[in-house]
Amino acid sequence: MKGTVGELGEFGLIRELTSRITPTPAVRIGPGDDAAVVTAPDRRVVASTDVLLEGRHFRRDWSTAYDVGRKAAAQNLADIAAMGAVPTAILLGLVVPAELPATWPTELMDGLRDECQVAGAAVVGGDVVRGDTITVAITALGDLRNAEPVTRGGAQPGDVVAVTGWLGWSAAGHAVLTRGFRSPRAFVEAHRRPEPPYHAGPAAAGLGATAMTDVSDGLVADLGHIAEASNVRIDLASTKIDIPTQMSDIGTAVGVDPMQWVLNGGEDHAIVATFPPDVKLPARWKVIGEVLHPSALPQVTVDGAPWARAGWDHFGDNGDAESPPRGGSAAPGGGR
Repeated sequence: MKGTVGELGEFGLIRELTSRITPTPAVRIGPGDDAAVVTAPDRRVVASTDVLLEGRHFRRDWSTAYDVGRKAAAQNLADIAAMGAVPTAILLGLVVPAELPATWPTELMDGLRDECQVAGAAVVGGDVVRGDTITVAITALGDLRNAEPVTRGGAQPGDVVAVTGWLGWSAAGHAVLTRGFRSPRAFVEAHRRPEPPYHAGPAAAGLGATAMTDVSDGLVADLGHIAEASNVRIDLASTKIDIPTQMSDIGTAVGVDPMQWVLNGGEDHAIVATFPPDVKLPARWKVIGEVLHPSALPQVTVDGAPWARAGWDHFGDNGDAESPPRGGSAAPGGGR
């Protein structure tokens, strides 16, 4: 597609974007009317929203529009899965400059569509507005399918802490990119396009998970949310946390202990949950810690000792510039 967004015009852009959408059986009315209609057989709708801002959450010299689309969808759909729900739909709010090449938003839509297909969801509508900075706002919807939502507040002393998905890969990829490199490619791609284990959320609910969240702000920070909501302490065992050889090699090259990426990095959108100790977990889940009674120690410890909790905070010291991931692209992106 040639030309700019301004030359295409608002309604021309909308036509191009909606032509790329693939519906699902849950979509009764898609784009083109005043609002979409998505089935909710459970009569409850799980909803989450997130905003990605260019320069804060993604960089166009690091990520293609397609990458940004995959990431924007992933971090929102992961929030739905982390409640134990099945993702059904997303809505897009898009702000773009008039001089932006028209290919950028259409490739963004391709990324959104393809990530939705991975999760079994669909793009059902949205809005486009002219502005100075590219901003991508996503609202995701999900269906509990007659199950109860798994919140952050149900962890009990004696529960085990288990995780499925990648930990620290996005942060390691960010470290590589900030030094001007593009390899090891697997870690760079993990930063550009996270791969949340969507099906693991509803599956964990079925297994009896007592609390659950996705790792968007960092493992210690996100488990801190569970510990606080549940009024418990969580202790992680470093010997049970795997660090790939390539990640260790990156750490050596850049002078960073890779455990920092695993415990403090975000944006991988792994699913971490607490389970009763007698639950037989599938092989994809790895037990990495335990839930304890609250004490004078911090709510999350590693090997029984305090660990610097440096998860992402948009309004903290790390929120004023593009920073290492916690949950969105060059900085974090998906908070529940």
